[in-house]
Amino acid sequence: MFGISNLAIVPIRLEPSDRSEQVSQLLFGDHFKILEQMDNKWTKITTAFDNYEGWIDNKQFIYINEEQYNSIEDNEIILNGDLIEYISTANNQLIPIPLGSCISFIENKTIKEFGIFDGLKVSGIKNKSNIITTALMYLNTPYLWGGKTPFGIDCSGFTQMVYKLNGYKILRDASQQCTQGEALSFIEESEPGDLAFFDNEEGNITHVGIMMENNYIIHASGKVRIDRLDHLGIYNAETNRHTHKLRVIKKII
Repeated sequence: MFGISNLAIVPIRLEPSDRSEQVSQLLFGDHFKILEQMDNKWTKITTAFDNYEGWIDNKQFIYINEEQYNSIEDNEIILNGDLIEYISTANNQLIPIPLGSCISFIENKTIKEFGIFDGLKVSGIKNKSNIITTALMYLNTPYLWGGKTPFGIDCSGFTQMVYKLNGYKILRDASQQCTQGEALSFIEESEPGDLAFFDNEEGNITHVGIMMENNYIIHASGKVRIDRLDHLGIYNAETNRHTHKLRVIKKII
């Protein structure tokens, strides 16, 4: 079985419970495979974009068939390119959708009866220089564990969405993203748009941010913010201390 998110933001939970932590989100138009269903309440899914698994509420998606799923997979990814836009449904209702929502199935008429999108459309692979421009659209977004929108985002959701809006696929969590790309030996080798990863005392990757010019970094910590980066890690000028310990910088593009 297959499904697609027909709501602006749907929490993906670790366990099938409203009390379980949110580990990620579906945005409008995200499609997925259904792995398991429980108690007519919860559905376990794996997302098509990054193969991320978790549980969603049965009331927060609609079913699609295999032909529709494959049609979405085979067509170009088209995203909402503005902070918030609206979908006009067939019965003249409006659905607000956040930056990065997928509208491929509407543009390609995979689900013909659904609605109309007249907002800013983003598709195709963009130049690496556009990464920072996109990242700045999320500036001051509050931190939210599992979040992926300008209304709340976590560090790896931020990097994934910025890359997605520029036509690149990276995995969901910071520890997964760190397995991708080419490691750089020195900060000086990095370019704007490269990803910097940070670890904890046990050596586990726990944070990621996007390199900017002149050793600045934009990342989600409390909010999406810009800080300095040196060989020790991220230096927060407001608190006069290092907040994250640098592990590696990787070139993805």
